[in-house]
Amino acid sequence: MAAQVTEADLVVARPFALGVDEVARELRSDERGLTTDDAVSRLQLVGRNELPEPKRKPAIVRFLAHFNDTLIYILIAAAVIKAVMGDWLDFWVIMAVAIINAIVGYIQEGRAEKALAGIRGMLSADASARRDGGWATVPAAELVPGDVIRLMPGDKVPADVRLIQAFQLRIDESALTGESVPASKEVDPVAAEAGVGDRSSMAFSGTIVSAGQGRGIVTSTGTTTEIGKIQSLADEAGSLATPLTQQLDSFGRVLTVVILGMAAVMLLIGRFLHQMPFDELISAAIGFAVAAIPEGLPALVTITLALGVQQMARRNAITRKLPAVEALGSVTTVCSDKTGTLTKNEMTVRRIVTPIAAYDVTGLGYDPAGEIRPVGDARVGGDLTAVLAVALLCNDAHIVRGGPSTGSGQALWQLVGEPTEGALKVVAMKGRLDAGGSTRVGVIPFDSANKFMATLNQGADGSRAILVKGAPDRLLERSATQRGAAGAESLDIVRWEAVIDELSAQGLRVLAAARKPVPASVDGIGIDDLEGLEFLGVWGIVDPPRPEAIDAIADCHTAGIKVKMITGDHAGTALAIGREMGLVRGEDVRVLTGADLEALTQEQLKEVVRDVDVYARTSPEHKIRIVRALQSHGEVVAMTGDGVNDAPALTRANVGIAMGIKGTEATKEAAEVVLADDNFATIRSAIAEGRRIYDNLRKSIVFLLPTNGAQSLVILVAVVFGLTLPLTSVQVLWVNMVTAVTLSLALAYEPAEKGIMTRPPRRTGGPIINGSELAFVLIVSVVIGGATMGVFYGVNAAGVDVAYARTEAVLMLALGQLAYLLNCRFMSRSSITGDVFRGNRMIWISAGALIVLQLIFTYVPVMNTLFESEPLAAASWILPVVLSIAIFFIVEVLKAVFRRRR
Repeated sequence: MAAQVTEADLVVARPFALGVDEVARELRSDERGLTTDDAVSRLQLVGRNELPEPKRKPAIVRFLAHFNDTLIYILIAAAVIKAVMGDWLDFWVIMAVAIINAIVGYIQEGRAEKALAGIRGMLSADASARRDGGWATVPAAELVPGDVIRLMPGDKVPADVRLIQAFQLRIDESALTGESVPASKEVDPVAAEAGVGDRSSMAFSGTIVSAGQGRGIVTSTGTTTEIGKIQSLADEAGSLATPLTQQLDSFGRVLTVVILGMAAVMLLIGRFLHQMPFDELISAAIGFAVAAIPEGLPALVTITLALGVQQMARRNAITRKLPAVEALGSVTTVCSDKTGTLTKNEMTVRRIVTPIAAYDVTGLGYDPAGEIRPVGDARVGGDLTAVLAVALLCNDAHIVRGGPSTGSGQALWQLVGEPTEGALKVVAMKGRLDAGGSTRVGVIPFDSANKFMATLNQGADGSRAILVKGAPDRLLERSATQRGAAGAESLDIVRWEAVIDELSAQGLRVLAAARKPVPASVDGIGIDDLEGLEFLGVWGIVDPPRPEAIDAIADCHTAGIKVKMITGDHAGTALAIGREMGLVRGEDVRVLTGADLEALTQEQLKEVVRDVDVYARTSPEHKIRIVRALQSHGEVVAMTGDGVNDAPALTRANVGIAMGIKGTEATKEAAEVVLADDNFATIRSAIAEGRRIYDNLRKSIVFLLPTNGAQSLVILVAVVFGLTLPLTSVQVLWVNMVTAVTLSLALAYEPAEKGIMTRPPRRTGGPIINGSELAFVLIVSVVIGGATMGVFYGVNAAGVDVAYARTEAVLMLALGQLAYLLNCRFMSRSSITGDVFRGNRMIWISAGALIVLQLIFTYVPVMNTLFESEPLAAASWILPVVLSIAIFFIVEVLKAVFRRRR
């Protein structure tokens, strides 16, 4: 390859119509790929292999969007009226409240966008590229024209690629061409005028490998790819318009009508019944409207959801679409894959059975330390060697030293490849078997439809044989003989079926081995060649359950959440693992297999789906049927998946959960949540977090409404009865402003309540607060508002001037809300506990900030001028503090009454 290239050298016109050698020559590359230095220099020329981010709205537009709320409109209208009246102090105080709310929302929106951008980075694809003569995993964004990459089933093609090898390669190009059927690929060039859908020698960026294997040379990256020309990067972060925020929008519109209606009634009563001065009446009406508006609610919802997303990410549950935050809290059924999610995905061969003998295998994981021991009086012979040869040669996995060191200083062994193939490679290493000069001539890659893999191998002596491994039933039906002590003998199907059932009942996954000698002239294999095989034996492979997953399933059951295992394994294996995981108990347990599902109509499946917890030998189509059947009963279903074919089921589920480690890019894009550790225990944690987030939103709303209700009630009662106003409009705005930046945010940081995973899932839908909660809010509003009026009118009647009495009333209102905040920490149990002082330091930070701001309001001269307040004597703090304590206990009694009613 030439040491230096220009950008023009990296552009190939119609690579699909050129031969492989010609394309490689044009790109100054070959099948050995690029060196790291070449790749770096080319990356500087062509840029990163990324599509541009969507254009963002200007910052000023995004800021102004936070004023687009019905409740904020009332605030702005009130400010305009004040400006017309020449009351500029009140105008600026009202506008300050609206602006502070917008600033908080804008800042938090930016934080949420940064968090979600980080999530996009975590989900970015990697590619397997040939660099410096060896295969390496590199970020897809760093691929350049001339790179040689390889493709496996489920991979998302990372760039436009001219294929140089294709083994039964089929690619889903629906994202590009709209064709629903995967396109078959080959190496031969096509006509220069061929359309995109007919370019069978190309693999295009953004498409998904459905089956087979392939290699190719990257011809285009980034915006120069076919898909880059016709689409921009999708925004994967989702929208904040969750069902909950829609409920809040609806609630805001209803509240607006109520506030305006009550303000109008108040104006009429004050004017015609009490003949109040017009200017004073307008100020009172504006004060009432401002007091009644929970203007901090939109920002509060945004902050709570964003904090929840960040907390989930810290627990390895990456939320890609924010509606999932709410949906997770109401999940009633989790449908989970087995391998790697419920189990450790560290496959280990435990038993080998040949036509002659049985062998036990010692050792764990991918460390080749261990032995193969004959069972009984049997001796190690050629039968074992033949099975191990298939394990070693019909295999694409590699076991390498690497990773962190153990306490003894020995490096750990790591798997490069599939876990099952890793287990077979390790057992061959335990049998001290080596390739012995054998080379691979051809291959039929594993395919989910065939459930086997085959290779054509040539030995050191020039002889050739087809080696096959795969599902026992598939190999038995293609075998004519088995390897006996004296050579080939009749296949004993009955015995093998018994062996398979016995191993499966022990929770072992069973794979079979077979071979077929072929003439030395055979240089390729196809499916039709796999007939008349010689059956060699089976392996019994175990994938140990994750201990934390067993605990998580028990927690889900306690929380009223059903867990169903859906696996492609044998029914016996699935049932044995199900018992060990605690999914099923007792002897009379029903397992539905794929064949059973095929025999059931959808209506019949609906009748039994809730009673079956283990599904075996299933296909992706069966998963969709199971999800639909569960949803027909009103179940909220979370579905896990990792393969490209799982994407439809994840899309159909209420919450799609993709595996972050072994999951394909297609699955991650279809999911709402991605597990960074592929661990079922993380699902349990995510559900608990979803419940916590929803609890905190409800707590925040139940806290916020009475604070506004108390303020508006004080003004309403004074006007209706023709009394002196306990609060001016600017003093109401002061209380709103200081609580908005202190107390109202504290509950967003509230930890999960005790027993959050011992109660049943919440029901979805319905109003944001029900009738019982509305009654609770109104009573609390009366309690806090009554205490505030009691302080004002009591102090004023004692001969203190109005400004002093109003200052003490403001203090009473602020401290009353602080006391009520402690009540709201635990809505489902009593707050009269030491726990109310622990667990959320933001409570005390916000309380301290409120006290400091209230001291400034009371004692700083300029604040006395702006807000018509007066310094209070130390003794004047006693009554508000005592009444605040009384409010706390009154609300606790009220909570107990409502708990009993529920």
